[in-house]
Amino acid sequence: MASLFDPFSLKDAALRNRIAVSPMCQYMSQEGAATDWHRVHYESLARGGAGMVTVEATAVSPEGRITWADAGLWNDQQAAALEPIVKAMKHWGAVPAIQLAHAGRKASANRPWEGDDHIPEGQPNSWTPIAPSPLPFGAHLPRVPREMTLQDIARVQADTVRAAERARDLGFEWLMLHFAHGYLAQNFWSTYSNARTDQYGGSAENRGRFLLETLTAVRRVWPERRPLSARLGVVEFDGNDEQMVSESIALLKRMKQEGLDAVDVSIGFNTPKVKIPWGANLLSEVAARVLRETGLPGTTSWYIDGPAGADKLIREGKIDYATLGRPFLADPHWPYRAAKDLGIQDAAKRTLPAPYSHWLARYR
Repeated sequence: MASLFDPFSLKDAALRNRIAVSPMCQYMSQEGAATDWHRVHYESLARGGAGMVTVEATAVSPEGRITWADAGLWNDQQAAALEPIVKAMKHWGAVPAIQLAHAGRKASANRPWEGDDHIPEGQPNSWTPIAPSPLPFGAHLPRVPREMTLQDIARVQADTVRAAERARDLGFEWLMLHFAHGYLAQNFWSTYSNARTDQYGGSAENRGRFLLETLTAVRRVWPERRPLSARLGVVEFDGNDEQMVSESIALLKRMKQEGLDAVDVSIGFNTPKVKIPWGANLLSEVAARVLRETGLPGTTSWYIDGPAGADKLIREGKIDYATLGRPFLADPHWPYRAAKDLGIQDAAKRTLPAPYSHWLARYR
Protein backbone atom coordinates (compact mmCIF):
# COMPACT_ATOMS: atom_id res chain seq x y z
CA MET A 1 0.00 0.00 0.00
CA ALA A 2 1.56 3.28 -1.12
CA SER A 3 1.50 6.45 0.99
CA LEU A 4 2.26 10.14 0.52
CA PHE A 5 5.95 9.85 1.35
CA ASP A 6 6.68 6.74 -0.65
CA PRO A 7 8.64 7.32 -3.87
CA PHE A 8 6.83 7.22 -7.19
CA SER A 9 8.38 6.37 -10.54
CA LEU A 10 6.94 6.64 -14.02
CA LYS A 11 9.30 5.66 -16.81
CA ASP A 12 12.56 7.55 -16.05
CA ALA A 13 10.96 10.16 -13.78
CA ALA A 14 11.67 9.25 -10.15
CA LEU A 15 9.82 11.31 -7.54
CA ARG A 16 11.23 11.20 -4.01
CA ASN A 17 7.67 11.34 -2.67
CA ARG A 18 4.13 11.56 -4.06
CA ILE A 19 3.79 15.32 -3.68
CA ALA A 20 3.59 17.39 -6.85
CA VAL A 21 3.40 21.17 -7.13
CA SER A 22 0.63 22.17 -9.48
CA PRO A 23 1.35 24.53 -12.41
CA MET A 24 0.37 27.95 -11.04
CA CYS A 25 0.40 31.01 -13.28
CA GLN A 26 2.53 33.80 -11.84
CA TYR A 27 1.79 36.50 -14.46
CA MET A 28 5.28 37.92 -13.92
CA SER A 29 7.01 37.16 -17.22
CA GLN A 30 8.54 39.75 -19.53
CA GLU A 31 7.79 39.08 -23.20
CA GLY A 32 7.14 35.50 -22.16
CA ALA A 33 10.53 35.10 -20.48
CA ALA A 34 11.10 34.06 -16.88
CA THR A 35 12.47 36.68 -14.49
CA ASP A 36 14.14 36.77 -11.07
CA TRP A 37 10.67 36.22 -9.62
CA HIS A 38 10.43 32.82 -11.29
CA ARG A 39 13.94 31.78 -10.32
CA VAL A 40 13.24 32.42 -6.63
CA HIS A 41 9.74 30.97 -6.82
CA TYR A 42 10.60 27.65 -8.45
CA GLU A 43 13.87 27.11 -6.64
CA SER A 44 12.14 27.59 -3.27
CA LEU A 45 9.45 25.07 -4.22
CA ALA A 46 12.03 22.50 -5.28
CA ARG A 47 14.13 23.13 -2.18
CA GLY A 48 10.99 22.71 -0.06
CA GLY A 49 10.86 18.97 -0.64
CA ALA A 50 8.20 18.30 -3.27
CA GLY A 51 8.74 15.29 -5.49
CA MET A 52 7.85 17.20 -8.66
CA VAL A 53 7.48 20.89 -9.46
CA THR A 54 5.56 21.89 -12.57
CA VAL A 55 6.31 25.18 -14.27
CA GLU A 56 3.19 27.25 -14.85
CA ALA A 57 1.03 27.18 -17.98
CA THR A 58 3.54 28.15 -20.66
CA ALA A 59 2.15 29.52 -23.90
CA VAL A 60 3.24 27.96 -27.18
CA SER A 61 2.69 31.23 -29.07
CA PRO A 62 2.10 34.91 -28.24
CA GLU A 63 -1.63 34.61 -28.99
CA GLY A 64 -1.80 31.62 -26.62
CA ARG A 65 -1.13 33.66 -23.49
CA ILE A 66 -3.92 34.29 -20.99
CA THR A 67 -2.42 37.67 -20.16
CA TRP A 68 0.40 39.80 -21.54
CA ALA A 69 2.55 38.69 -18.56
CA ASP A 70 2.26 34.93 -19.12
CA ALA A 71 5.18 32.56 -19.52
CA GLY A 72 6.06 31.43 -23.03
CA LEU A 73 8.29 28.99 -24.85
CA TRP A 74 8.01 30.07 -28.47
CA ASN A 75 11.56 31.40 -28.85
CA ASP A 76 15.12 30.67 -27.79
CA GLN A 77 15.34 33.66 -25.44
CA GLN A 78 12.52 32.25 -23.34
CA ALA A 79 14.23 28.87 -23.33
CA ALA A 80 17.48 30.45 -22.13
CA ALA A 81 15.64 32.13 -19.24
CA LEU A 82 14.25 28.76 -18.13
CA GLU A 83 17.56 26.91 -18.29
CA PRO A 84 18.87 27.91 -14.82
CA ILE A 85 15.45 27.18 -13.32
CA VAL A 86 15.48 23.63 -14.63
CA LYS A 87 19.01 23.10 -13.31
CA ALA A 88 18.07 24.49 -9.88
CA MET A 89 15.02 22.24 -9.57
CA LYS A 90 17.15 19.21 -10.36
CA HIS A 91 19.84 20.34 -7.93
CA TRP A 92 17.34 20.42 -5.09
CA GLY A 93 15.96 16.98 -5.91
CA ALA A 94 12.65 17.76 -7.59
CA VAL A 95 11.60 16.35 -10.94
CA PRO A 96 11.29 19.41 -13.23
CA ALA A 97 8.04 19.44 -15.20
CA ILE A 98 6.39 21.98 -17.47
CA GLN A 99 2.83 22.54 -18.68
CA LEU A 100 2.36 23.71 -22.27
CA ALA A 101 -0.79 25.68 -23.04
CA HIS A 102 -2.82 27.84 -25.39
CA ALA A 103 -5.48 30.05 -23.81
CA GLY A 104 -7.95 29.97 -26.70
CA ARG A 105 -10.95 32.24 -26.18
CA LYS A 106 -9.77 33.22 -22.68
CA ALA A 107 -6.67 34.94 -24.08
CA SER A 108 -5.93 38.68 -24.06
CA ALA A 109 -7.03 39.27 -20.48
CA ASN A 110 -5.81 41.45 -17.65
CA ARG A 111 -3.86 39.88 -14.82
CA PRO A 112 -6.17 38.54 -12.07
CA TRP A 113 -5.35 41.31 -9.61
CA GLU A 114 -5.87 43.91 -12.34
CA GLY A 115 -9.38 42.87 -13.32
CA ASP A 116 -9.14 39.32 -14.70
CA ASP A 117 -11.23 40.54 -17.61
CA HIS A 118 -10.77 40.81 -21.36
CA ILE A 119 -8.71 43.75 -22.57
CA PRO A 120 -10.82 45.55 -25.21
CA GLU A 121 -9.66 45.41 -28.80
CA GLY A 122 -7.25 48.16 -29.77
CA GLN A 123 -5.90 48.80 -26.28
CA PRO A 124 -2.28 48.11 -25.26
CA ASN A 125 -1.50 44.45 -24.55
CA SER A 126 -4.59 43.36 -26.46
CA TRP A 127 -4.87 40.86 -29.30
CA THR A 128 -7.62 38.82 -30.95
CA PRO A 129 -8.39 35.50 -29.24
CA ILE A 130 -8.93 32.41 -31.39
CA ALA A 131 -11.14 29.40 -30.75
CA PRO A 132 -12.90 26.55 -32.58
CA SER A 133 -16.03 28.70 -32.98
CA PRO A 134 -16.88 32.41 -32.58
CA LEU A 135 -18.56 31.85 -29.21
CA PRO A 136 -17.54 34.04 -26.26
CA PHE A 137 -17.00 32.64 -22.76
CA GLY A 138 -19.20 35.36 -21.31
CA ALA A 139 -19.22 37.05 -17.91
CA HIS A 140 -15.93 38.93 -17.47
CA LEU A 141 -14.55 37.50 -20.75
CA PRO A 142 -17.03 38.76 -23.36
CA ARG A 143 -14.86 39.05 -26.48
CA VAL A 144 -15.91 36.99 -29.48
CA PRO A 145 -12.94 34.89 -30.64
CA ARG A 146 -12.00 34.47 -34.26
CA GLU A 147 -13.01 31.05 -35.57
CA MET A 148 -9.94 28.98 -36.35
CA THR A 149 -9.29 27.78 -39.88
CA LEU A 150 -7.74 24.41 -40.59
CA GLN A 151 -4.49 26.28 -41.18
CA ASP A 152 -4.78 27.83 -37.72
CA ILE A 153 -5.28 24.41 -36.19
CA ALA A 154 -2.19 23.03 -37.93
CA ARG A 155 -0.16 26.09 -36.91
CA VAL A 156 -1.07 25.81 -33.21
CA GLN A 157 -0.23 22.12 -33.23
CA ALA A 158 3.12 22.87 -34.85
CA ASP A 159 3.75 25.60 -32.25
CA THR A 160 3.06 23.06 -29.51
CA VAL A 161 5.52 20.60 -31.02
CA ARG A 162 8.25 23.26 -31.22
CA ALA A 163 7.66 24.24 -27.59
CA ALA A 164 7.86 20.57 -26.59
CA GLU A 165 11.19 20.29 -28.41
CA ARG A 166 12.54 23.28 -26.49
CA ALA A 167 11.30 21.79 -23.21
CA ARG A 168 12.97 18.50 -24.13
CA ASP A 169 16.28 20.16 -24.90
CA LEU A 170 16.16 22.17 -21.66
CA GLY A 171 16.07 18.92 -19.69
CA PHE A 172 12.52 18.96 -18.38
CA GLU A 173 11.79 15.40 -17.26
CA TRP A 174 7.99 15.50 -17.44
CA LEU A 175 5.70 17.26 -19.92
CA MET A 176 2.05 18.12 -19.30
CA LEU A 177 -0.35 19.29 -22.01
CA HIS A 178 -3.03 21.68 -20.77
CA PHE A 179 -6.32 20.26 -22.02
CA ALA A 180 -8.53 21.84 -19.34
CA HIS A 181 -9.84 25.03 -17.71
CA GLY A 182 -11.63 26.54 -20.68
CA TYR A 183 -8.47 27.03 -22.71
CA LEU A 184 -8.03 26.07 -26.35
CA ALA A 185 -7.97 22.28 -26.15
CA GLN A 186 -10.95 22.32 -23.78
CA ASN A 187 -12.67 24.72 -26.22
CA PHE A 188 -12.50 21.98 -28.84
CA TRP A 189 -13.65 19.30 -26.40
CA SER A 190 -16.61 21.22 -24.98
CA THR A 191 -19.98 21.74 -26.67
CA TYR A 192 -20.15 25.11 -24.89
CA SER A 193 -17.45 26.43 -27.19
CA ASN A 194 -17.37 24.13 -30.21
CA ALA A 195 -20.13 24.48 -32.79
CA ARG A 196 -18.07 23.39 -35.77
CA THR A 197 -19.56 21.22 -38.49
CA ASP A 198 -16.28 19.91 -39.93
CA GLN A 199 -14.05 17.08 -38.71
CA TYR A 200 -13.26 19.01 -35.50
CA GLY A 201 -16.85 19.46 -34.32
CA GLY A 202 -20.06 17.63 -33.54
CA SER A 203 -19.45 14.11 -32.21
CA ALA A 204 -17.20 13.35 -29.26
CA GLU A 205 -14.79 11.72 -31.68
CA ASN A 206 -14.56 14.89 -33.75
CA ARG A 207 -14.38 17.24 -30.76
CA GLY A 208 -11.52 15.18 -29.36
CA ARG A 209 -9.61 15.17 -32.63
CA PHE A 210 -7.60 18.34 -31.91
CA LEU A 211 -6.51 16.97 -28.53
CA LEU A 212 -5.59 13.55 -29.88
CA GLU A 213 -3.71 14.94 -32.88
CA THR A 214 -1.79 17.37 -30.67
CA LEU A 215 -0.83 14.66 -28.22
CA THR A 216 0.28 12.34 -31.02
CA ALA A 217 2.41 15.05 -32.64
CA VAL A 218 4.09 15.91 -29.33
CA ARG A 219 4.71 12.25 -28.53
CA ARG A 220 6.77 11.95 -31.71
CA VAL A 221 9.32 14.49 -30.43
CA TRP A 222 9.07 13.94 -26.69
CA PRO A 223 11.48 11.21 -25.48
CA GLU A 224 9.77 7.88 -24.92
CA ARG A 225 11.29 7.45 -21.46
CA ARG A 226 10.09 10.83 -20.21
CA PRO A 227 6.44 10.92 -19.06
CA LEU A 228 3.88 12.77 -21.16
CA SER A 229 0.71 13.68 -19.28
CA ALA A 230 -2.38 15.81 -19.84
CA ARG A 231 -4.57 17.84 -17.54
CA LEU A 232 -8.08 17.21 -18.85
CA GLY A 233 -11.33 18.81 -17.76
CA VAL A 234 -13.67 15.82 -17.42
CA VAL A 235 -16.59 17.46 -15.63
CA GLU A 236 -18.37 20.84 -15.59
CA PHE A 237 -20.91 20.31 -12.77
CA ASP A 238 -23.64 21.37 -15.18
CA GLY A 239 -26.02 18.44 -14.81
CA ASN A 240 -24.49 16.49 -17.70
CA ASP A 241 -21.60 15.10 -15.69
CA GLU A 242 -22.10 11.43 -16.49
CA GLN A 243 -21.96 11.96 -20.24
CA MET A 244 -18.90 14.21 -20.04
CA VAL A 245 -17.02 11.85 -17.73
CA SER A 246 -17.84 8.85 -19.92
CA GLU A 247 -16.77 10.65 -23.09
CA SER A 248 -13.59 11.86 -21.38
CA ILE A 249 -12.70 8.33 -20.32
CA ALA A 250 -13.15 7.12 -23.89
CA LEU A 251 -10.92 9.95 -25.15
CA LEU A 252 -8.25 9.19 -22.57
CA LYS A 253 -8.22 5.53 -23.60
CA ARG A 254 -7.46 6.64 -27.15
CA MET A 255 -4.77 9.02 -25.86
CA LYS A 256 -3.23 6.17 -23.90
CA GLN A 257 -2.94 4.19 -27.13
CA GLU A 258 -1.11 7.16 -28.67
CA GLY A 259 1.41 7.45 -25.83
CA LEU A 260 -0.23 9.31 -22.95
CA ASP A 261 1.46 8.21 -19.71
CA ALA A 262 -0.62 9.90 -16.99
CA VAL A 263 -3.63 12.15 -16.46
CA ASP A 264 -4.37 15.05 -14.13
CA VAL A 265 -8.15 14.97 -13.66
CA SER A 266 -9.66 18.45 -13.55
CA ILE A 267 -12.67 20.65 -14.29
CA GLY A 268 -13.69 22.05 -17.67
CA PHE A 269 -14.28 25.65 -16.57
CA ASN A 270 -15.71 26.25 -20.03
CA THR A 271 -18.82 28.10 -18.95
CA PRO A 272 -19.54 30.60 -16.17
CA LYS A 273 -23.12 29.31 -15.84
CA VAL A 274 -22.49 26.57 -13.29
CA LYS A 275 -22.17 26.38 -9.52
CA ILE A 276 -19.25 24.19 -8.61
CA PRO A 277 -19.78 22.48 -5.22
CA TRP A 278 -16.43 23.49 -3.77
CA GLY A 279 -15.37 21.33 -0.87
CA ALA A 280 -12.69 19.02 0.46
CA ASN A 281 -11.37 16.48 -2.04
CA LEU A 282 -13.79 17.80 -4.67
CA LEU A 283 -12.64 15.57 -7.52
CA SER A 284 -11.38 12.52 -5.65
CA GLU A 285 -14.18 10.15 -6.65
CA VAL A 286 -14.21 11.33 -10.26
CA ALA A 287 -10.43 10.94 -10.44
CA ALA A 288 -10.60 7.46 -8.94
CA ARG A 289 -13.10 6.42 -11.60
CA VAL A 290 -11.08 7.93 -14.44
CA LEU A 291 -7.86 6.24 -13.34
CA ARG A 292 -9.60 2.92 -12.73
CA GLU A 293 -11.41 2.80 -16.08
CA THR A 294 -8.53 4.10 -18.22
CA GLY A 295 -5.75 2.20 -16.48
CA LEU A 296 -3.69 5.39 -16.46
CA PRO A 297 -1.71 6.52 -13.42
CA GLY A 298 -2.56 10.02 -12.35
CA THR A 299 -3.62 12.67 -9.93
CA THR A 300 -6.03 15.46 -9.19
CA SER A 301 -5.98 18.65 -7.18
CA TRP A 302 -8.67 21.12 -6.04
CA TYR A 303 -9.06 21.31 -2.27
CA ILE A 304 -7.22 18.16 -1.28
CA ASP A 305 -7.88 17.96 2.44
CA GLY A 306 -4.42 18.57 3.87
CA PRO A 307 -1.68 16.02 4.51
CA ALA A 308 -4.02 13.43 5.98
CA GLY A 309 -6.44 13.80 3.08
CA ALA A 310 -3.68 13.48 0.49
CA ASP A 311 -2.20 10.46 2.23
CA LYS A 312 -5.63 8.80 2.49
CA LEU A 313 -6.39 9.26 -1.21
CA ILE A 314 -3.11 7.59 -2.13
CA ARG A 315 -3.49 4.76 0.40
CA GLU A 316 -6.98 4.06 -0.94
CA GLY A 317 -5.61 3.94 -4.48
CA LYS A 318 -7.77 6.79 -5.74
CA ILE A 319 -4.76 8.73 -7.03
CA ASP A 320 -1.08 7.87 -7.45
CA TYR A 321 0.32 11.24 -6.35
CA ALA A 322 -1.21 14.40 -4.91
CA THR A 323 -1.06 17.71 -6.76
CA LEU A 324 -1.28 20.87 -4.70
CA GLY A 325 -1.14 24.56 -5.54
CA ARG A 326 -2.19 27.17 -3.01
CA PRO A 327 -0.86 25.21 -0.01
CA PHE A 328 2.60 25.70 -1.51
CA LEU A 329 2.04 29.43 -1.95
CA ALA A 330 1.23 29.62 1.74
CA ASP A 331 4.16 27.40 2.72
CA PRO A 332 6.89 26.34 0.25
CA HIS A 333 7.96 23.82 2.91
CA TRP A 334 4.56 22.12 2.94
CA PRO A 335 6.15 18.63 2.66
CA TYR A 336 7.95 19.22 5.98
CA ARG A 337 4.72 20.18 7.70
CA ALA A 338 2.94 17.25 6.08
CA ALA A 339 5.62 14.82 7.25
CA LYS A 340 5.35 16.13 10.81
CA ASP A 341 1.55 15.93 10.76
CA LEU A 342 1.71 12.33 9.54
CA GLY A 343 4.31 11.32 12.14
CA ILE A 344 7.03 10.58 9.61
CA GLN A 345 10.33 9.75 11.32
CA ASP A 346 13.12 12.24 10.56
CA ALA A 347 10.59 14.57 8.91
CA ALA A 348 13.06 17.45 8.57
CA LYS A 349 15.85 15.33 7.07
CA ARG A 350 13.48 13.72 4.59
CA THR A 351 12.10 16.99 3.26
CA LEU A 352 14.55 19.85 3.80
CA PRO A 353 18.17 20.71 2.91
CA ALA A 354 20.75 20.48 5.69
CA PRO A 355 20.92 24.22 6.60
CA TYR A 356 17.24 23.94 7.57
CA SER A 357 16.82 20.31 8.56
CA HIS A 358 19.74 20.25 11.03
CA TRP A 359 18.27 22.94 13.24
CA LEU A 360 14.65 21.96 12.88
CA ALA A 361 15.45 18.35 13.76
CA ARG A 362 17.63 19.35 16.72
CA TYR A 363 15.40 21.96 18.34
CA ARG A 364 11.76 20.95 18.24
